[in-house]
Amino acid sequence: VGGQTPNNRAKALKAHGFHILGTDPKNIERAEDRSKFSALLDKLQIHQPAWNKFSSLKDASDFTKRERFPVLVRPSFVLSGSNMKIIYSEQELVSFLNKMSVISSDYPVTISKFVTDAKEIEIDGIAQNGIIKAFAVSEHIENAGVHSGDASIVFPAQKIYIETFKKLRFIAESLAKNLSITGPFNIQCLAKDNEISVIEINVRSSRTFPFISKASGVNFMEHSVDAFFGKSKEEKVIDFMKYNFVAVKVAQFSFSRLTGADPVLDVEMTSTGEVACFGDTVEEAFLKAELSVGEKIPKKGIFISLGGDENKIKFLDTIPYLKTLDIPIYATEKTANFLIQNGLKIKTLYKIHEGKSPNILENFQKGVIDLAININDIYMQKHINDDYSIRRSAIDHNITLFTNLKKAELFIKAVSELSLDDLQIKSWDEYKA
Repeated sequence: VGGQTPNNRAKALKAHGFHILGTDPKNIERAEDRSKFSALLDKLQIHQPAWNKFSSLKDASDFTKRERFPVLVRPSFVLSGSNMKIIYSEQELVSFLNKMSVISSDYPVTISKFVTDAKEIEIDGIAQNGIIKAFAVSEHIENAGVHSGDASIVFPAQKIYIETFKKLRFIAESLAKNLSITGPFNIQCLAKDNEISVIEINVRSSRTFPFISKASGVNFMEHSVDAFFGKSKEEKVIDFMKYNFVAVKVAQFSFSRLTGADPVLDVEMTSTGEVACFGDTVEEAFLKAELSVGEKIPKKGIFISLGGDENKIKFLDTIPYLKTLDIPIYATEKTANFLIQNGLKIKTLYKIHEGKSPNILENFQKGVIDLAININDIYMQKHINDDYSIRRSAIDHNITLFTNLKKAELFIKAVSELSLDDLQIKSWDEYKA
């Protein structure tokens, strides 16, 4: 239950005569070793994103030509997402691998097909001798591509079909049985077009364990300990349909204290804490949580920059909620034209690199904007410095910033429907009841 380090030590401890409570270290290794775990998924006919290990740039390039970009690249020595990167082009791949300095049979890189626009789902469970004793499903607000430690997590899951739940249960039962899991486990999955893919399994407690325990009312740690000692009885059934509330966990970031850091969510974990809140709806719970980590309901003005046509189209559903907010909206030229065409009144601002007035930075400095939405076009590398300047300036001027489209959309919906007076203050016992 102590994170990755105990998992890494378990095999050696057993070899030195220690009695290991929980899952046998040989099965921990089967889960941790990517090749062995991949073979197990294939055996169980559980889908997984295409991947392989590479010790040469040519082989890596051949893989990306076959599977196509984007791909997720991770060096052999990564810990908690460090040095991992989503790559969108051959040029970017070559540049990134060259920076790694050492790629060889001793230090291979792992490259996986990155599934775009996929929902990320987490399974937290307890098993005893491979039999499920507790099973809970939560979902990320952000699509795949954000480290699970930085993601906003919802319980009970709000946007998962019954058929998907059945598939998730099958995956959990199959892996628990074949790895003979005793104690806690966490499975990270992707869902797209009603197909479930497994990213990884952690045969240990996860960072969502306390959150799921509090939200579900089921003490996962207590059941883990019972499983360790063979005392777990019947499964503690968690019926997601019975909950009349929603709980949301969001990450706390400290970008304002890290001079020059780029405040953008990615596959590398950057959060320094987290807050969970309850509400009658996902909007209420999410807004409470965001306010708890220091964000603010906009009162002065909103700045929007949507890179690429795809992001603009995805943002269409949010426009009706923006129309209900009686505050000025600012945008850069292309975003402004798009929003105007869809019925919004917009004040157009020049980009910083254009050197004209009125520009984004000037309006940040004047204090007329208190919410900034900066969504990059992931396939375009132009104006990278300009986008970074927008994000960094927003943080430096204490402006609420969203760089993830799904998160920005939910925040706009929440503040359009709810005021501070609408946010109910209840005890945990009241929600639990």
